[in-house]
Amino acid sequence: MTEFNNSYQSLKGSLLRTLVYTIGHFFIAITCLMLISDVPLWVAATDAVVEPLANAVWFYVLDRLWIAKK
Repeated sequence: MTEFNNSYQSLKGSLLRTLVYTIGHFFIAITCLMLISDVPLWVAATDAVVEPLANAVWFYVLDRLWIAKK
């Protein structure tokens, strides 16, 4: 159980940062697409969800690599 707690504690920060980044990215992407490209909300929202999810995975991998190198 102690090993699980240690693993969880080491992942907790990365998961929280990834979640905050992803939610922020949703709102930023929707806003940019609607203002710059003048697309409907549903198009902006679709792109704003799909693309950040891929970025979230990428960010999580980079963050874990960063922590491992530190």
